[in-house]
Amino acid sequence: MATAPQALFLAHGAAARFALYHAPAAPCRGAWLYLHPWAEEMNKARRMAALQARALAAEGWAVLQLDLHGCGDSAGDFADASWESWRADVALGLDWLHATLGEQLPQAPGLWGLRLGALLALDYAARPAGRAPSQLLLWQPVLQGASHLTQFLRLRVAAQMLGDGAADGGTEALRATLAGGTPLEVAGYTLAPALAAALDGLDASRLPPPCPVHWLEVAPAAGRPLSPVAQRVLQGWQAAGVDGRAQSVAGPQFWATQEIAEAPSLLAATCAILQEACHA
Repeated sequence: MATAPQALFLAHGAAARFALYHAPAAPCRGAWLYLHPWAEEMNKARRMAALQARALAAEGWAVLQLDLHGCGDSAGDFADASWESWRADVALGLDWLHATLGEQLPQAPGLWGLRLGALLALDYAARPAGRAPSQLLLWQPVLQGASHLTQFLRLRVAAQMLGDGAADGGTEALRATLAGGTPLEVAGYTLAPALAAALDGLDASRLPPPCPVHWLEVAPAAGRPLSPVAQRVLQGWQAAGVDGRAQSVAGPQFWATQEIAEAPSLLAATCAILQEACHA
């Protein structure tokens, strides 16, 4: 039976990062560092992340849910965040798990990422700034930073059209503003030009992970194949020698639903996959 999570801060002052630590039921099978999506997707996904963390802890996994720089209850504003500061947070979280669990760890902690957090996990694993993860758990990974940024900018375009009926050049104009060094407010979040530029350069197909990958997506019905784009990425990884497996489960897109939603099939599938991996 897992105990209640422990709230804590990693580091102090401007470097403080808020986290929830779910201690594992003995014996410890390993550890996971959870990397959340960005902006409003982070808030919509909090319940699912908490449910999965508790379920994993009950099965013997230690889980650290980390609020990245400028997000949630961590220090800084969203406008201060950068891709490099988020990569540094990943290293900080992995170091904390190593220091806390020590010899209890049968292997290095893994990275569990949702949406943009999954792309962050892939980018970190490809060029770790310190300890390398032993494996990756990807929930509905964002595969191209550029397209994800475009979707985010469309929120501002939609707000402009609802406000005065003009989109002022659409997403291309917004990208030009960012390229000129001017931050943009989108759906209540101030997006820094440097973060936008970093996202534009990220492509999962160029980030074949050097460790095993468990890839899970939700779909309207169980057993649906991955999207053609996702299949091409996975096949490219496998051709490069990556030990990667993917499956879809039935459930709602809980990170984007109007109300807070749950995907029980995703929770169960994740536990089952990791249980199988332990005995492989």
